[in-house]
Amino acid sequence: MNQNSIAVDVENVVKRYDSVTALHGVSMDIREGEFFTLLGPSGCGKTTLLRCIAGFEDVTEGAIRLRGEDIAPLPPHRRPVNTVFQQYALFPHMTVLENVSFGLRRRGWIEMDAEARAREVLELVQLKDFAQRRPGQLSGGQQQRVALARALAPNPEVLLLDEPLSALDLKLRQAVRVELKQIQRETGIAFVFVTHDQEEALTMSDRIAVMSEGYVQQIGTPRDIYEAPLNRFVADFIGETNLLDVEVAAVSEGMAEVFLPGGLALRCPAAASAVAGRGHLSVRPERISIGPKSAETLPATVTDHVYLGTDIHLHARLVDGEPILVRMQNSESSGIPERGSELGLRFEAGAARLLVD
Repeated sequence: MNQNSIAVDVENVVKRYDSVTALHGVSMDIREGEFFTLLGPSGCGKTTLLRCIAGFEDVTEGAIRLRGEDIAPLPPHRRPVNTVFQQYALFPHMTVLENVSFGLRRRGWIEMDAEARAREVLELVQLKDFAQRRPGQLSGGQQQRVALARALAPNPEVLLLDEPLSALDLKLRQAVRVELKQIQRETGIAFVFVTHDQEEALTMSDRIAVMSEGYVQQIGTPRDIYEAPLNRFVADFIGETNLLDVEVAAVSEGMAEVFLPGGLALRCPAAASAVAGRGHLSVRPERISIGPKSAETLPATVTDHVYLGTDIHLHARLVDGEPILVRMQNSESSGIPERGSELGLRFEAGAARLLVD
């Protein structure tokens, strides 16, 4: 399947509920065979957009096309998409096999073909040995996979997933998301996945659309989103970052000359539309190293350190009182500076980025 062709085309979609606008001219394309994630905090519009694609909500303005066809006139049951919800809604009185084949029988499949297809997808989700069990005899992760199998059974052109892992505990959620990504690769179906969990988005997605208050803030690969955020919201929402107030001397051809607290000058990449004046510098904690103070380092005073097993979080303050976080890998050679000690901070090349609000 050609991943460069478009499975879902969302064009200038607006969704209003009376005086409230949930989506403001949202546009994006979702490619064939990709794992595409809608990421953002509660109320950002990601689930509303998913429901518009599924047909559970009408769009106020704009268009949604599936493989080039406008699907606005089609009711949900006639759209070649399926949805996996947060609540799996399995029939407790039916076996796993009956749950998965139920939708196929409702679509007019004969019993033999529906059962054969149900067994096929149960093998795909590694539940073929559980076909005769009932949902109450399954773990949360197994129930989630039954719901996934049921949605995959009709072989939809696009699969929509509305935070399907939110009910699982942390370790199970981590295991299931690996399985989910593998299933997506094996089927070649475009998955549109809604989550507020940044780690889920980064580990599973081919591309991510970060949303806030009904607007798309940025679309890109996980690495693009994390390493090169377009604005302060994206940098702050995706992972941890230090946002430092700086004086911007000049911006030219995507690079900026900035002065940090203490007077240290730095040349760094700049987000589009960044201008001279006051600005915000984003630096990820793991891209900062510590050493003795010098003319080439940013002076800081250690205020605390937190042991987290795999790494150590070093909290410090700059000369203007601004806090800064450094993430150090835990190893035998790691020397943890004492509280109150003074040190110099170095940013890795390309680690700092000037942002816009």
